[in-house]
Amino acid sequence: SSKMNKDAQMRATINQKLIETGERERLKELLRAKLIECGWKDQLKAHCKDVIKEKGLEHVTVDDLVAEITPKGRALVPDSVKKELLQRIRTFLAQHASL
Repeated sequence: SSKMNKDAQMRATINQKLIETGERERLKELLRAKLIECGWKDQLKAHCKDVIKEKGLEHVTVDDLVAEITPKGRALVPDSVKKELLQRIRTFLAQHASL
């Protein structure tokens, strides 16, 4: 449990540093651009339309939609995009080794 505590603490510290330096926003922008570029956004939009068509507009809440498309959305993110983001985070951590 203390290892989990340490991990959570480390994650919080890294997240704080990402926010403070503006890197978190840059990473979000990069991710947004990459997901549009690879067609992920369009694929997800199409999936939303399918879900709405299948269930009927009057029977679908935003929460239903989020629950339905979140796993699909995560699965559709290309490995190349994940790798690039991970690399950017590793580089950031190397530059801020004092964490």
